[in-house]
Amino acid sequence: MPAKPSSSVHSHPQEFKHPVNEKQALGFALAAVLLWSTVATGFKLGLAELSVAQLLLLGTTVSWLVFFGFAVCTGQFKVASRDRWLCVGLGVINPFAYYLVLFAAYDRLPAHIAQPLNYTWAITLALLAVPILKQPLQLRTLIGIIISYSGVAVLLVSSANETSAGWDTTGVVLALLSTIMWAGYWLLNTRAQSAPAAMMFWSFTTALPLITVVCLAGPGLPPLTTSTIGFGAWVGCIEMGVTFLLWQQALRKTAHAARTGQLIFLSPFLSLVLIHLILEEHIGTGVIVGLAIIVVGLRFARTPD
Repeated sequence: MPAKPSSSVHSHPQEFKHPVNEKQALGFALAAVLLWSTVATGFKLGLAELSVAQLLLLGTTVSWLVFFGFAVCTGQFKVASRDRWLCVGLGVINPFAYYLVLFAAYDRLPAHIAQPLNYTWAITLALLAVPILKQPLQLRTLIGIIISYSGVAVLLVSSANETSAGWDTTGVVLALLSTIMWAGYWLLNTRAQSAPAAMMFWSFTTALPLITVVCLAGPGLPPLTTSTIGFGAWVGCIEMGVTFLLWQQALRKTAHAARTGQLIFLSPFLSLVLIHLILEEHIGTGVIVGLAIIVVGLRFARTPD
């Protein structure tokens, strides 16, 4: 499960100011965090019945419908002329390439390993911001990066010790590659001048035919059953669609976006609980310690308010 963008990653200065309501902001943020906590479990359950491309096609279709409905209700169809080709590029990255890689990682790894690895995207973002946004790498950020990747090392070592087969190298590489793609996606998003929902709608419009072609060329179109449609709705609404809109509302309605953004750190721990209860994966002490170290590093790397 990807950690989602903080208030500092994606801003649109031309948008209208929204009235501050901290109680509503907290409600939206907690709802988003709780929903995101379920997606790692949803990925694994969905991938047990569908191929990577098939799950992505169903999820993207549902998410596209969510953004379409939101655009109809709010009139956020238009993007600035300078953003049109950016939408195309963003759509190729997310959801097309990013989720193909991420789902492939989940297909190879236990959820309790794939999820924390993907969560380090924020550290990758800090590293990529140096050459792309020309931002200096502050000492505090560097220390946070070292701490977080120490947590990754603890996670992988503990995982290797739990099973005789060790961990799937390709799966680990894919999970870490997904962090580069997700961080790059949000760095490119900083160039957008249009409303986030409009950008997402047209990005998903770009990606949908690409994913369809991949399915037709590979495993075929997904079977439509109550179960597969349910998993598609789970991925499309909770991971890609509705929860994104909830998080945006939370950030718009608070005067303390950075403080609200801290709630996202609850998500990976809640996710581990669900992974253990629903998927019945064994969560060893090393996994908990590794994830805790990763989160401490992420928190330390953030610029103080």
